[in-house]
Amino acid sequence: MKTMFKKHGPPPTAVEDATFRIRFAELSAGYAGHPVLHQLSAGIAAFTSTALVGPNGSGKSTLLGVLAGVIQPTAGKLHHAGGRPPAFVPQRGAVGDALPLTVRQTVEMGCWGARGLWRRLTRQDRAAVDSALERLGIADLATRQLGELSGGQRQRALIAQGLAQESDLLLLDEPTTGLDPEARERIAMLLTELVADGVTVVHATHDLDAARSADVCLLLREGRLVGQGHPRQVLTPSTFARIWQPA
Repeated sequence: MKTMFKKHGPPPTAVEDATFRIRFAELSAGYAGHPVLHQLSAGIAAFTSTALVGPNGSGKSTLLGVLAGVIQPTAGKLHHAGGRPPAFVPQRGAVGDALPLTVRQTVEMGCWGARGLWRRLTRQDRAAVDSALERLGIADLATRQLGELSGGQRQRALIAQGLAQESDLLLLDEPTTGLDPEARERIAMLLTELVADGVTVVHATHDLDAARSADVCLLLREGRLVGQGHPRQVLTPSTFARIWQPA
């Protein structure tokens, strides 16, 4: 999948495309006349975990939405190196508790993009749903209503929905926010396992423990990329003072 916008500089080379699952250059985006992202340039390496880190309002969720294809850039260039469309797991608060869905029905929604809302799931789809439920440890909750679950259980159901898409790119918005330490640790371990299995993971987070477990961090402040690299290199006291200090 390749989406082009106004050209800024040379396109990625074949070697770069083989290395990076996603590349973007001079990328800008926003909402109805309100700019949020300002000329971001970076690459997301394949088969790694990348954390988007920054204070509230820094543009993490907007960048994730652009990578997922649900927000259109206003300028710049975005390149996906191939594979299936990304699986996007929004924040838990974006999915209403009042929806009359069971856990299994919630996970099955991950197959709708390929099958459509009114088409029956195939045997392969049902196997993918079963596998996702088992992997997240919620197969025994399959008939429970989504609104009845604890925060950690509900988050696992939403991640299972993403896994059911069987994409090689998983995008998550604040997957551990509001969860207890045990639930956060379980999700962190799962993301590590997925990367080992060949999935590229990108997650927006303000949980510094989750960010430190990533392979790479992209640091955002006021919609601009102010740092990138291994967590040990970029998650430092001086960086925290620079990013979280008042504007």
